[in-house]
Amino acid sequence: MVDWMSPAEIAKDAVAFDRFMHALLGLYMWEFAISIQFDWQYISGKKTFRWPMIFYFLNRYCLLFALVGIAIALNVTEEVNCQGLYTFNQCFGNAAIGLASINLSLRTIAVWSRKWYIIAPLILVILGHWSLLLHGILLKAAWVPGQGCVITQTDNKMLAATFIYTMVFDFSVLSLTAFKLFTPKTGKSKLVELIFNDGLIYFMIAFAANLLATIFMLLNLNPVMSIIANVPAAIASTIVACRVVRRLSNYTSRGAEMFPVTTQGSTIAFRSNMSNLRPKGSTKINTKVSTVKSEGVHVQMETFESPTDKNSYVEYDAAGKMGSTDSYDPEAQAISGEFKRPPY
Repeated sequence: MVDWMSPAEIAKDAVAFDRFMHALLGLYMWEFAISIQFDWQYISGKKTFRWPMIFYFLNRYCLLFALVGIAIALNVTEEVNCQGLYTFNQCFGNAAIGLASINLSLRTIAVWSRKWYIIAPLILVILGHWSLLLHGILLKAAWVPGQGCVITQTDNKMLAATFIYTMVFDFSVLSLTAFKLFTPKTGKSKLVELIFNDGLIYFMIAFAANLLATIFMLLNLNPVMSIIANVPAAIASTIVACRVVRRLSNYTSRGAEMFPVTTQGSTIAFRSNMSNLRPKGSTKINTKVSTVKSEGVHVQMETFESPTDKNSYVEYDAAGKMGSTDSYDPEAQAISGEFKRPPY
């Protein structure tokens, strides 16, 4: 049986922790490098910057600064202000955890079409989450000759409560997203499949990472093992949250397919009902196409006619062609060359 509190075991775990943190820094730097082109498109103005991207950029760079600070704390050889350094690391690390949950929450809000009864509870949960994260910054660190910067005092109960809250928060967001995507009336668009196949997996990874950190925190084997899973949880949550943002942003910039669900992505909305059935022999057809917006193209068709036979009716599809009422399917209209999406 391992004596986790023995000095030899703690020293061995500290060495493992040091090497593990450097490996995680390399992992995040690789993730950061392969996605820096996406950031540059917004920084250079090639893509329109919208307010949700504030949380995306803060999430990425807060974690980067925290990891750099941790690397400095582990490798410093001369006496420094350890209290200030670890306060910096804790502040930016906790901010990255909170911002990752916000980015995942924004995807859920988008899936639910920004319903107020979804937004209001999530805002309250986010405020409670940040109150715990900011309170967890209160730790003590000091310079120890021969060892470097060492954390001398922390509140394990507060850290455990923070990670449990984060885990429950992420699970709630996962459940809300899954429930909405499993709803039959949601449809089977490519955007919904994207959120379902990628988004739910990302949500599960974030939940599992926080669950692992919570387990180590509650086991409290020794001071090192209690926090060894905290940084991996922050990195995993940040990576998956930022990937969700990039995946949806890249999808909407390429253009979306035609489907009848209101979502965060671009859509081509076309409404038709049985009142649009028109008789044969109509003498006047007036088609109006609305202004192209960044969110998509909305097509409206209005017809005015003088019917010659009230018993013979046909309908017009999205391409302006006459079709049979028996085979009419508003969700299965083929995209015609007459309604090509104009370039942005």
